[in-house]
Amino acid sequence: MRIRAVIDTNVYLSAILFGGKPGEVFLFAKNEVFDLCVSTAILAELAAKLTDKFHWPAGKVRYVIKEIGETAAIVRPKKRIEAVPGDESDNRILECAVESKAEYIVSGDQRHLLPLKEYEGIKIVSPAQFLKRIKKP
Repeated sequence: MRIRAVIDTNVYLSAILFGGKPGEVFLFAKNEVFDLCVSTAILAELAAKLTDKFHWPAGKVRYVIKEIGETAAIVRPKKRIEAVPGDESDNRILECAVESKAEYIVSGDQRHLLPLKEYEGIKIVSPAQFLKRIKKP
């Protein structure tokens, strides 16, 4: 069975805007090295950030969201999680990971998610740490 993972919005943004290790993580998902899961809440947050913060045109945002949607399994969390006070978007990441039974959350969030290290048995790792794990022979 392949590894199942959820990518945090900040990792998607880094992958899209800068490439690097976050881009490599998404490329591995596209090449079906691991199973990527995403929720509509994560896609909506990503679309909003690309539009509002980076001023991307709607067509370009739709293209990126469609590409992620075609690469990932879309999950609809049933359970509401409030584990990260004051950061609703991080709670949406946790909800997606729990619902999809992911083994990993890939995040660059040094303030909230990475310090948790784990949530309900789901390991929370940086893109570099995740790449080390999926590149193992």
